[in-house]
Amino acid sequence: MNEENLDVTNGCSKVRTGTQNEAALLALMEKTGYNMVQENGQRKFGGPPPGWEGPPPPRGCEVFVGKIPRDMYEDELVPVFERAGKIYEFRLMMEFSGENRGYAFVMYTTKEEAQLAIRILNNYEIRPGKFIGVCVSLDNCRLFIGAIPKEKKKEEILDEMKKVTEGVVDVIVYPSATDKTKNRGFAFVEYESHRAAAMARRKLIPGTFQLWGHTIQVDWADPEKEVDEETMQRVKVLYVRNLMISTTEETIKAEFNKFKPGAVERVKKLRDYAFVHFFNREDAVAAMSVMNGKCIDGASIEVTLAKPVNKESTWRQHLNGQISPNSENLLVFANKEEGHQKTLGKPPSLPARLNGQHSPSPPEIERCTYPLFPGTKLTPISMYSLKSNHFNSAVMHLDYYCNKNNWAPPEYYLYSTTSQDGKVLLVYKIVIPAIANGSQSYFMPDKLCTTLEDAKELAAQFTLLHLVSSCFLREGLTRSSHGQKTTISVEAQ
Repeated sequence: MNEENLDVTNGCSKVRTGTQNEAALLALMEKTGYNMVQENGQRKFGGPPPGWEGPPPPRGCEVFVGKIPRDMYEDELVPVFERAGKIYEFRLMMEFSGENRGYAFVMYTTKEEAQLAIRILNNYEIRPGKFIGVCVSLDNCRLFIGAIPKEKKKEEILDEMKKVTEGVVDVIVYPSATDKTKNRGFAFVEYESHRAAAMARRKLIPGTFQLWGHTIQVDWADPEKEVDEETMQRVKVLYVRNLMISTTEETIKAEFNKFKPGAVERVKKLRDYAFVHFFNREDAVAAMSVMNGKCIDGASIEVTLAKPVNKESTWRQHLNGQISPNSENLLVFANKEEGHQKTLGKPPSLPARLNGQHSPSPPEIERCTYPLFPGTKLTPISMYSLKSNHFNSAVMHLDYYCNKNNWAPPEYYLYSTTSQDGKVLLVYKIVIPAIANGSQSYFMPDKLCTTLEDAKELAAQFTLLHLVSSCFLREGLTRSSHGQKTTISVEAQ
């Protein structure tokens, strides 16, 4: 053991009790041959492991581990995570007192090992009554910048961001759906490293920083959903962006059929993007190469393979803040970007107050009040005559779409239980009478809430996503929730 390793174990022996002691860590290092060093608030085990040659593992090999008991250390944790494969590096976040901070990062030597760790160790009972959460860890290098003047071009935004922050690699700017000469009021800034992005965010995050006289809004961009190569090899649907609002599905189908008549099965267009379904994958790949960058109705389009999203695991990931080990074969295609949101490739998400994130950009439908002057003419209307983007909750959406399908309203049944600390926890069961005798008689999420409103909203969201995955709903659902615009745009595979 070198002196540095001895210092590590000596530093934590003061706070350890029982089996968590200096001898246990020393025994672990002796058994495995790994080194262990502590620096910058974290303790690193390995990185690289003994005998490792070549570069570190690629992106996608690291998992995040949360909800670790504060008095648990590497001698207990490493053997658990070795079940999934060879560990390249284990980083346990540490407090100054010597306790851990409740989370760690585990890097494996392959992506397959990382995925196996997620499947077998997420919600694993590490100690009686103590369950850890395991999900993929992404080295985020991208920031979302909102409230950018819409007349600014990509080059202007890139130059300005390079002036005020360091390490800028690129800027991604999307044209407005209604005016292609303007941007959408936000951009994604790519940095050379996660550290560079973090430093830039720290500088810009106070909310008082201005560009071109405007106070900008800054947050991490939600990382793009990664799909395994085997799944992508089966995709025969193209995602087409930057279309004109006025462009029709018939026009898109005709344009994509030009290179091979009859190759396109169907087209689904939503606002300024579309999904083009082909009968054969080979034709889809060939069309992507031919059509990317072409002009349709005066707009230069972008064409990529659509990324399938596992709907059930996606819902669980956004609810838990982590990925569920459950796996479903049903795949849907989520839109890659629409309107005001801080993601590239972000799948449908839960209401802002449930998943703990708020979009920093304004919603498309204004949410504010206006004075009602005496004599103002008011016209009685039905809520069902409105468009879906006038609703900001899943509860309203569910009622709306039941009506649109000529179904009876959903029926809500409330249940409760008591947590270990005495809290009353609530969950709703939803019955859709029109389909109650079908494949599923009721819908109930597997999460409990502390408030009635959240329980009802969660149940409605759960029901909507399951209706979508059962192909009951085949259209885009646009929802504005607490300042966050979320688009659920679905195409059944």
